[in-house]
Amino acid sequence: MEFRKMRRAKQELPQEESLKILERNTAGVLAVLGDGDYPYAVPLSFVYHEGKIYFHSAREGHKIDALKRSAKASFCVMDRDEIVPEEYTTYFRSVIAFGQTEVVTDPEEQKNALLRLAEKYYPADSMAHRMEHATGTDSYTAVIRLTVEHFSGKEAKELMQQRK
Repeated sequence: MEFRKMRRAKQELPQEESLKILERNTAGVLAVLGDGDYPYAVPLSFVYHEGKIYFHSAREGHKIDALKRSAKASFCVMDRDEIVPEEYTTYFRSVIAFGQTEVVTDPEEQKNALLRLAEKYYPADSMAHRMEHATGTDSYTAVIRLTVEHFSGKEAKELMQQRK
């Protein structure tokens, strides 16, 4: 599939900066095809690793049902959203990724994704405790992988000018 080019190309972030945003942020919004073909967008914790976004979920629910219906999804991360009232604008920076989702079935990939999540969100925790958590949740935790096919970042022109 050919993805659209950004309409305001001058505000497009370099790919390296967009990747940094995916790597450093802790929350994003997953958008999928929900019940009755209504969009369903859900905020969640995630980890980005080598072109894939991993998140965990219960094994049942609206999100899982939607992903079974259609593997296509988008994922948005807001890096900055500063209201500037005197200018009637916001200084924003965000990334949106598009890709195909899949519930991870390989036990090793599932364990590694859970370990990366634990390391990102609980960096002070011991490796032994992270390992215990990552291997002790298989019966009730699903790990979902979004394989990124396309992503782009965009920022307010004011931020773009500051960076230059």
